[in-house]
Amino acid sequence: MKTEKLWLGAHTSAAGGVQNALLEGKQIGASIVQLFTSNQKRWEGKVLGEKEIQAWQKALEETGIEQVMSHDSYLINLGSPNGEVLEKSKKAFREEAIRCQQLGISYLNFHPGAALQGGEQQCLDCICESLIGMQDLLENSSTRLLLEATAGQGSAVGWRFEHLAYIINQVQHKLPIGVCIDTCHIFAAGYDIRTPAAWNATLEEFDRVVGLNHLYAFHLNDSAKGLGSRVDRHQPLGKGQIGIESFQFLMKDSRTKDLPKYLETPGGTELWEVEIQMLQDFAKHPSSRD
Repeated sequence: MKTEKLWLGAHTSAAGGVQNALLEGKQIGASIVQLFTSNQKRWEGKVLGEKEIQAWQKALEETGIEQVMSHDSYLINLGSPNGEVLEKSKKAFREEAIRCQQLGISYLNFHPGAALQGGEQQCLDCICESLIGMQDLLENSSTRLLLEATAGQGSAVGWRFEHLAYIINQVQHKLPIGVCIDTCHIFAAGYDIRTPAAWNATLEEFDRVVGLNHLYAFHLNDSAKGLGSRVDRHQPLGKGQIGIESFQFLMKDSRTKDLPKYLETPGGTELWEVEIQMLQDFAKHPSSRD
């Protein structure tokens, strides 16, 4: 009987060269990885040399890892009301997109932005304008931009499905775009995902507002804080307020089981190896309860 491939991995380390994120992924049994292609806490972006690109290609062939996701810099705010910060953000985002194209990366995941002044709508409009300004680079790109659903901490936008839908509707005909759901984030934002019934309701809401055809990936994290807390604190799977039944559901439901899932749980490679195996086991068992 043919076994369908499960797309499971984690945010691995690119220290010493981007190719090392692939090698670390292979060590933990991952079929996919997420990485920072450059220092996520610096405005100055890394310029990839031919030697590093060749090392990346060699590691791709050796590991068989696919559906690689980049996570952009934490400094970037495409909705910033500050002109200088906005220009720096757009420059850094463009440089990130170029690195993704050089490496043939499938997804560029990013936090939409933060409404530091002027309200959410002004921020959302600025994000759309910033993204449309990348059309020349990304219109026909094989790298798809993924809006990460946020927890709504502080002034962040993207914590309501309506925010994600607004951006997608404005830019989808100009560049490739979609959504990455972070389980900790949407739970903290107020979407219950603790049981199959809760997940069904949340997925139906997402489909009504955004459209499941725009959902491309998941970040898998349990949450240290409660439903609707608007506080982003990741926990190992089953060790937080969401609970293990949520992740069992994701590995079984026809709408979610085949989508790539990237772990961002605290604990590093030792934990990720265990969690990847656990998720694989969930997919194999016919019952949602073991």
